[in-house]
Amino acid sequence: MMFKTILQKSKPGFTLIETLIAFFIFLLLLDGAWVMYENTISTNSILTGNLSMQMEVRKAFASMTAGIRSASLSSLGSYAIAAASSTSFTYYSDIDHDNLKEKIRYFLSGDIIKEGIIKPSGSPLIYNSANEKIYNLIHDVANGSNPVFSYYDKNYNGATAPLPAPINIPDIRLIKINILIDANPLRAPGAVNFTTQVSIRNLKDNL
Repeated sequence: MMFKTILQKSKPGFTLIETLIAFFIFLLLLDGAWVMYENTISTNSILTGNLSMQMEVRKAFASMTAGIRSASLSSLGSYAIAAASSTSFTYYSDIDHDNLKEKIRYFLSGDIIKEGIIKPSGSPLIYNSANEKIYNLIHDVANGSNPVFSYYDKNYNGATAPLPAPINIPDIRLIKINILIDANPLRAPGAVNFTTQVSIRNLKDNL
């Protein structure tokens, strides 16, 4: 009697181990894709934030330097500079070109550089502090102990040390504004430094 050997073809498929290995590789790929996505989102967020920050600072600097450069006697005849410290600066200037000199102050409040403006009013004219309008200029300031405002006299040559505190106001001829911005101290890239300087046209000697 002839016996026929019947060969059975194994059915295609994956063993349990192969399935687990494939699933593990899939998880690794998924995790890598998620990390890449998070990094991309984080980078885009940082770049967008830096661009917005730079635009805010540049706009504020343009306004501040234009006002300071044109500082002059107040509408009451007071000296062009009213007060000066490392975190605030107050002066008079006709910033809206109406022939009245506004009293303007820039000051650090918390982590914001603010602008206060008082328009003289009444008869006779007075600068009423109750009428001061406050505006936010620059956010996320992280100067710490670093001065926002530094002052220099007519001998400034680019390497001269700033005037010591308390500032002798009549000596001021040039103001440097230095601001550190850090939107998130716990995340790279860290604080970004912005600086500008301006001399007061009406007090200019040799600068």
